[in-house]
Amino acid sequence: MDGVICHTNPFHSMAFKSFFAKRDMQPTEEEFAEHMYGKSNSYIMSHFFGRKIEGEELLQLEDEKESLFREIYAEKIDPIAGYLEFLDSIKAKNIPTGVATSAPLANLELIAKKLSLLNKMESVLASENVSKHKPDPEVYLKSADNLNVSPKNCIVFEDSFSGVTAALNAGMKVVGVLSSHTKDELPPCDLYINDYVNLKLDTVLDLF
Repeated sequence: MDGVICHTNPFHSMAFKSFFAKRDMQPTEEEFAEHMYGKSNSYIMSHFFGRKIEGEELLQLEDEKESLFREIYAEKIDPIAGYLEFLDSIKAKNIPTGVATSAPLANLELIAKKLSLLNKMESVLASENVSKHKPDPEVYLKSADNLNVSPKNCIVFEDSFSGVTAALNAGMKVVGVLSSHTKDELPPCDLYINDYVNLKLDTVLDLF
């Protein structure tokens, strides 16, 4: 979802900067790019605090940060150019689709409701639905199972290193969305796009 449906990373950065500033911490944008984008909150918190953050402490810190994000982003939700039209072209062919995000369900619902996505997704999975986060393939393998499709017949759209790695670990084709990273910053993908404006469904299906 983040960086694939909407370019949310700048707003996550804003939320994290506010979150860390309260604790006299000032991570750089370079640190965010390496240790935040596409990562789970458990990883992010543990990395920047320099110790394992888990259990009730993680839940409390995560709720604080994600509440900041939703407050900042609620009035700025905007899909990546061409995304909604491309999704409509997929659904016109009755191809099953799912969203698989490392973000909390509340974030997913905020964006999905604003863009009227929930009735177009046959599988919806957020961080609460998995025990292992990207780059582990669990969220994608569960998505394939929900869609009743073999992993080898799935195509994942991803923008982060950990997300692309998770999709490859699941044995799936990958379209790299270059909203947050360059080609060189991602593992090798089957196709790269900057946005969806000129993307044709046949181009994606030809990956098989």
